[in-house]
Amino acid sequence: MTARDVHPEVSSSRRSLARRRIKRNWRLYVMLLPPVIFAVLFLYWPLYGMQMAFKDFSVANGINGSPWVGLKYFRTFVDSYQFWPTIKNTIILNFYELLAGFPIPIVLALLLNSLRSALYRRGVQLILFAPHFLSTVVVVGIMVMLLDPHGGLINQATGFFGAGPIDFLGEPSLFRHIFVWSGVWQSAGYSMVIYLAALAGIDPQLHEAAKVDGASRLRRIWHIDLPGILPVTVVLLVLNMGSILSTGFEKVLLMQNSLNVGVSEVIDTYVYKVGLQSSIPQFSYATAIGVFKSVTALALLLCANWLARRISRHSLF
Repeated sequence: MTARDVHPEVSSSRRSLARRRIKRNWRLYVMLLPPVIFAVLFLYWPLYGMQMAFKDFSVANGINGSPWVGLKYFRTFVDSYQFWPTIKNTIILNFYELLAGFPIPIVLALLLNSLRSALYRRGVQLILFAPHFLSTVVVVGIMVMLLDPHGGLINQATGFFGAGPIDFLGEPSLFRHIFVWSGVWQSAGYSMVIYLAALAGIDPQLHEAAKVDGASRLRRIWHIDLPGILPVTVVLLVLNMGSILSTGFEKVLLMQNSLNVGVSEVIDTYVYKVGLQSSIPQFSYATAIGVFKSVTALALLLCANWLARRISRHSLF
């Protein structure tokens, strides 16, 4: 016997209360509808296609009609000569990006929060925030124009001092630096806003009390500001660890050429090539690589969340 059978009047009262609540807040539910539809169509419905990784997919037979092959394509990827180079390039590029790009927004937020002039602070914040609105194509186009070995601004400047032209985008040793630091330039201002919001939530009385005790600005940053933004920092770090295998696909593909492909071939570009760009598309193989990347990223996310909870007692979940 269920609770509904025992107390039908209570159940009816709850349903009536829920209907009144929905009727009263119908505008909020209507606003919630588009993101829910978007999530279902573009985030959950594609999960149906994941079974292609375990099937020998044929366009003629469709997903349901194709035969099961188990872990065949996962073993093919692990045994392929491209496995270690793509994994190595992906990990190096993402760790480099994490080490360079994660602390800079925190430093910028702390410096900006220390400025006394509100007008100057807003101006600097606007300048730092603006590159985020540039598309990846525009950013890569700017880099190509600046770094072009024949007439690029950088090579013209170095040529003025007698240096020869340098093919920056064709030099494998420079690819990672150009990729990472152009990304930092583009995204640091946007990431900084999150930390500024966290700093705004710190009680000003803590700073006033510290000033009365004679604490310098650096001591207040160390003992008040940094602990105040620590939960946000940990959550963003855990989220970044979860996407450690997801490189900026469009940017890597646009910057990639035959000279730097040895260090720029990452998992995402490799999936695109074997799945769509190849003369004989291998949909099952590409899907298996994508599933492998997602499972590995999930494991990294769980490990990072566990470590964060053990070390700082703050975690994502």
